[in-house]
Amino acid sequence: MGSRVSREEFEWVYTDQPHTDRRREILAKYPEIKSLMKPDPNLIWIITAMLLVQLISLYLVKDLDWKWVIFWSYVFGSCINHSMTLAIHEISHNFPFGHHKAVWNRWFGIFANLPIGIPYSVSFKRYHMDHHRYLGADGIDVDIPTDFEGWFFCTTFRKLVWVILQPLFYAFRPLFINPKPITYLEIINTMTQIIFDIIVYYVFGIKSLVYMLAASLLGLGLHPISGHFIAEHYMFLKGHETYSYYGPLNRLTFNVGYHNEHHDFPNVPGKNLPLVRKIAAEYYDKLPQYNSWIKVLYDFVMDDTISPYSRMKRPPKGSENLD
Repeated sequence: MGSRVSREEFEWVYTDQPHTDRRREILAKYPEIKSLMKPDPNLIWIITAMLLVQLISLYLVKDLDWKWVIFWSYVFGSCINHSMTLAIHEISHNFPFGHHKAVWNRWFGIFANLPIGIPYSVSFKRYHMDHHRYLGADGIDVDIPTDFEGWFFCTTFRKLVWVILQPLFYAFRPLFINPKPITYLEIINTMTQIIFDIIVYYVFGIKSLVYMLAASLLGLGLHPISGHFIAEHYMFLKGHETYSYYGPLNRLTFNVGYHNEHHDFPNVPGKNLPLVRKIAAEYYDKLPQYNSWIKVLYDFVMDDTISPYSRMKRPPKGSENLD
């Protein structure tokens, strides 16, 4: 079953965020990277097409046997919905319409949220900016598992359960670590999603609604694409906080695998992150990297030395600007 990993396995660091110095050094050497910091309007059409594909799927599954509803929700719908969550990640950085139309991006995020079935786009934006500003900050960065997760999900079987239930932990963890006042946009996001779910139920039926929700739950849990949740920041090697993945699943995930590049340059859209790596190859090629998210999931579950505790944490400085 594996051995327990103690609370001390959290790696506490007291240095500044690890990406700041590298960003400054790379920009000094390669100022042309600044030209990659621009909106990606193609996201508008790609995301809209993805939503339409999922709407067609809702129609196609409405009369299938239940076993096929679940089968297709995992094999196909999960890929679309997980990809859509990463599209929302792109939207949270204002890439579709640019920073000068930030509100347009928030509304577009609510639109992209529809096929996922659970409202989260607006909230994700708020918490994800904390993740970039205060990477690993205890009590602020909700990407860090809670003490309970690290204490309880410490054996092979329990870690497998934790991986399967990842979407639930990501949904509820902010309420325990860093609750924020509800905004009017979050209310609109929630009401819009509820109305859409009701429409799906009345137009297509219960099987289509289950297909949509199961696609999100299954696609964000034990699924090849979900390897990125663990690959991004879990310390498989001591001292290395962020890892990139350069495999083919980047084509479905807006290049979220280029995660060192993304944290170094969060103003560069996913489409251009391979160019960042190409320009500054001597900085990235020497860093630890992955070629398989499936292997990351396997190693996380099977390796007794890795658990939800395997993250770097920083004590908050007390001067953080949180909305």
